[in-house]
Amino acid sequence: MYEETPRVELTPAAADLLRRLRATHGPLMFHQSGGCCDGSAPMCYPEGEFRTGDADVLLAELQVEGVAEPVTFWMSRSQYEVWSHTRLIVDVVEGRGSGFSLEAPEGVRFLTRSRVVGA
Repeated sequence: MYEETPRVELTPAAADLLRRLRATHGPLMFHQSGGCCDGSAPMCYPEGEFRTGDADVLLAELQVEGVAEPVTFWMSRSQYEVWSHTRLIVDVVEGRGSGFSLEAPEGVRFLTRSRVVGA
């Protein structure tokens, strides 16, 4: 099924950072944190390092120019029920987050912005 509005998108800054992280760490994935560690932030891990299961929803397979494989974006099913009416925009901001996300040593952190989409 074709979706006119993607559920998740990347800013150019987020795509640039993902290219750098991919070169260092290999294939990547996101899991949208539900409040643990760094508040509600997208946490970036090497693909498969964060274990997903039936309690998680795959929201997107993000194509990043210059990266061979898509970057998967997961969220817990219970959190998705609350956020299902939004488009998530993954951005990068200055400042180190307090979680375990791969970008932490870079002095920046991923941040999710959201926009309400029509039903």
